[in-house]
Amino acid sequence: MIAIALEFLSGRCHATAWGSHVNEGVPDWPPAPWRLLRALIATWFHKHPSVERARMEALMAKLAMAAPSFALPAATAGHTRHYMPINVGRNEERTKVFDTFIHVAPGQRLTVLWPVELDADERELLAALLASLNYFGRAESLAEAVLLPASAALPQANACPLREDEAVPARDEIVRLLAPMNAEELAAWLATQSAGTEVKKKGKKAKAAPLPESVFEALLSDNGDLKAAGWSQPPGSKWVSYLRPEEPFQIAPRRDPKPGVNLPTVARFAIVSAVAPQITEALSLGERFHRALTARSDGAPVFTGCDPGKVARTDGHRHAYYLSECDEQRGEVKFLTIFAREGFNDTARGALESLRKTWGYDGHDLQLILLGLGHPGDFAGTNTEPSQCRAFGTAHEWISLTPFVPTRHLKTRKNGEPKLDENGLAIGSPTHDLLRLLGTSGFPCPDSVEEVSHLELANRRFRWLQFQRGRKHGEGAHAGVRGFGFRLTFPTAVTGPIALGYGAHFGLGLFVPIPES
Repeated sequence: MIAIALEFLSGRCHATAWGSHVNEGVPDWPPAPWRLLRALIATWFHKHPSVERARMEALMAKLAMAAPSFALPAATAGHTRHYMPINVGRNEERTKVFDTFIHVAPGQRLTVLWPVELDADERELLAALLASLNYFGRAESLAEAVLLPASAALPQANACPLREDEAVPARDEIVRLLAPMNAEELAAWLATQSAGTEVKKKGKKAKAAPLPESVFEALLSDNGDLKAAGWSQPPGSKWVSYLRPEEPFQIAPRRDPKPGVNLPTVARFAIVSAVAPQITEALSLGERFHRALTARSDGAPVFTGCDPGKVARTDGHRHAYYLSECDEQRGEVKFLTIFAREGFNDTARGALESLRKTWGYDGHDLQLILLGLGHPGDFAGTNTEPSQCRAFGTAHEWISLTPFVPTRHLKTRKNGEPKLDENGLAIGSPTHDLLRLLGTSGFPCPDSVEEVSHLELANRRFRWLQFQRGRKHGEGAHAGVRGFGFRLTFPTAVTGPIALGYGAHFGLGLFVPIPES
């Protein structure tokens, strides 16, 4: 008995059962012995051409003597569907293609149990071939194969050849797999084929079919030549009935993680467009992302900020913030980062991963690339690089990147004079409202708050009036239409993001750290 362990490194096995069209979605599971032996021959041809053909012929003849059994791992069946272009004369049409695959959980292995005995030289050759096997099935099925030592503990087989006198047990089913004939079976079959071949030649109905003289030659046959010769299956092959579990592919229910599970809280996108959006469009960009993700997630609360009944949540602004980031030269938005303290569950992650584009002005749609999911510490930095988001930096000094729009009105007395707090600040003024929101967000009171009149970049300057400051959609209201910029100096270094005021969840009121000199 020899045992071969196969692990699918990408978690997928792409292989269509012999005799089935790819669109039928019938996977080759367990893999046919014919496929296994041809994979070994291909590896020999490409990776070990110095090995003598006689050694390969002897190994293949040994393995063809008996059909193997399989210990199938837990697996699920899945597929993708897409349209492929086909040319019909001058017109190009599209046809739908189903790509079926088997998903095997990482770390799980398919074990092939072959009831044959190999000598030391044959074991050495088989081990070398398996070690050089890079994929199994289609080229996407990255695989790692190994010949298990003779002393290894072997798993129990759950897919075995059906004996002639064996009844089909309950909860099992029969599946036919293509396998090579052994030497005796091939010799007997060739004896019955000679007469038929002569008739074909005399009738000139088809090209004379090549007949293999050995098991090895049968495994070397080219499928295109066989079809041209009219063969429905390779000469020298046979069908073997196997018993396998009636439901070999289990579908596990998807459950949302329990609260407290370490879900990703950050999704970072790169934006590509013929006409790059400006930082002045941050609010519009946030709205576009918000609407797209709300639609794709069927209104997930992490994106809407509302319960299923469209009631606004009061959990401390734990839902998504859409933070636009621009370069330091011209103010073009190249990245947008989504931050949600509650984290993205499977539904939210599916929406993020499926988001590919959103609309842009004048027909210049924005192409979106999801750079990664993670936590603020994974993306924190002070550089405008793809891997770093300045909003997650740590610094003593912070400055406005987008305007802060207050959420309260200035409070005045009957004579029109502003009401003052204990520190002499006008209640409801932009500075007062900023300090109030900093405190409710858990930030320390800054040592100084300096108002700035515009966003200063290396090659451009944006006044706060140039920024979009009113949402086009939604029911949100704001206290005023003016925007303000500030430079904050904290007594200790603080870590962002700092996004405050009206429209903070959509990109307004965002501060970035000033690098320490």
